[in-house]
Amino acid sequence: MLIDLHTHSSVSDGTETPAELMLTARAAGLDVVALTDHDTTDGWAAAQDARPAGLTVVPGMELSCRWFPDDQPPISVHLLAYLFDPDSPALSAERARLREERLSRGERIVEALAADGYPVLWAEIVEASAGGVVGRPHVARALVRAGVVESVDAAFATLLHHRSPYYVTKADTDVRQGIALVRAAGGVPVFAHGLATKRGRVVGDDAVAAMAEAGLLGLEVDHPDHSDEERRHLRGLAADLGLIVTGSSDYHGSNKTTPIGVCATDPAQFEALVAAGTGAAPFRD
Repeated sequence: MLIDLHTHSSVSDGTETPAELMLTARAAGLDVVALTDHDTTDGWAAAQDARPAGLTVVPGMELSCRWFPDDQPPISVHLLAYLFDPDSPALSAERARLREERLSRGERIVEALAADGYPVLWAEIVEASAGGVVGRPHVARALVRAGVVESVDAAFATLLHHRSPYYVTKADTDVRQGIALVRAAGGVPVFAHGLATKRGRVVGDDAVAAMAEAGLLGLEVDHPDHSDEERRHLRGLAADLGLIVTGSSDYHGSNKTTPIGVCATDPAQFEALVAAGTGAAPFRD
């Protein structure tokens, strides 16, 4: 079985609609795909309706979180949440807050860029998102369309980098609170790309252990942004902490060059994840 547990559609920062993503997954030979858009479940129904026969779809989400060290600035971390109840009041409220935070942050970034003469307009970016959760990738695509940068990656490496004067922080969820919200909604929380050092600062093993104590159930080990050594380290850490091990592509369509299915989850680990989720069920035949 080929199982990819981390993909994004145009409902957040991917370039394919949920229906198109389902076809891409099937064409790539996937047996299981998880839809994990940022801070939203809005693509679940469309994915379920468009699911090709034989493809299992795991409803999920990627929650924007922060780890707060005692003696350092906060570190951005992402929490994959699977098979939770989408109507859970507390988690629904936090999703709504994060979406509004993304919108406000995006608008402030665009206003600052425009004030310095960059040809970007917030209204056009929102319109181009077609109802998706607008974030930095949408701003990056606008910069590409305007000819300011040659690619989305170039935008993130320069104008949208966290050291750029145009960067704006957002008030993400404390990761331990996020874990508690997901568990209370019957979901399975998995720490996403936890050692992706190429993305910036990462947390230490002590933080992962604290997350596990707070109810974390899994680690995303096999990810395109993890080196072989980072994967070995995470696999050992997962074994020490008794956590489920997942693998995935973090597919974003044409926003990134990573193909769907490039990293995968072991079937036994997938079954353990499904068994742990009580808030929702996979969409399958």
